Amino acid sequence: MERVTRFAPSPTGHLHLGHAYSALFAEAQGTRFLVRIEDIDTARCRPEFDEAILDDLAWLGLAWETPVRRQSAHMDDYAGALNALAARDLLYPCFCTRKDIQAEITAAGYAPHSPDGPVYPGICRNLSSAERNERLATGAPHALRLKMDKAIAVTATLTWHDAEAGLQQARPEIFGDVVLARKDTPASYHLAVTVDDHLQGVTIVTRGQDLFEASHVHRLLQALLGYEAPAYNHHKLLTDAQGKRFAKRDKAQTLQSLRAAGHTPADVRAMVGWEA
Repeated sequence: MERVTRFAPSPTGHLHLGHAYSALFAEAQGTRFLVRIEDIDTARCRPEFDEAILDDLAWLGLAWETPVRRQSAHMDDYAGALNALAARDLLYPCFCTRKDIQAEITAAGYAPHSPDGPVYPGICRNLSSAERNERLATGAPHALRLKMDKAIAVTATLTWHDAEAGLQQARPEIFGDVVLARKDTPASYHLAVTVDDHLQGVTIVTRGQDLFEASHVHRLLQALLGYEAPAYNHHKLLTDAQGKRFAKRDKAQTLQSLRAAGHTPADVRAMVGWEA
């Protein structure tokens, strides 16, 4: 069986050493290696970073199949997935601002937390159809949230497998009613990557440990949309000398700056401890 992996950066800055490790890790897991540019957040993504990412990966010695999938060119795919969920009454519009949500949480005195932050308290969940339609008719900004309890009820028990952690029972309820789309971002990370991995035939999702919990939501979305579940392999996160994760703001650790300083691809591989 073909093992299809992908490296999927967002063009919001230059690649750093952590990205280099993630790309090398992804390529090593598969017999086919894909690169996907996750540029759905048009407010933060820049074409110059898109080009720089591919240039850095080629310099590092990676080779991937073409064409490269760019999320911004596939909005219809995400809209189709949203329509399929809406047709089953699994979505509802949420008109809350961040301020509204925080005020509700403060008034309640307590809010459970998910890996994405405080769990949404359900303010818009019980709006009447008339009120929802009235707000929608006025063009009020809104997000689309998943009715988590109903979604879980129609899928029953789900599992997924991580190469290191083993068999996992999906617990998407820890996220509450997750946002799947916003007016300014037509698909959330959770929805877009689930659709992308399915359409690209990815069989092994490789990414950092910081996204381990997201797999609970992705497994639920796969089941709701009728997708086959891939395998997962969440790798360690690289840190600097102070134990902090590498970030795009760390200019000295970008591949661009390392290249400019005269470092070679072999040097970078050694820096990230890559010997495979």
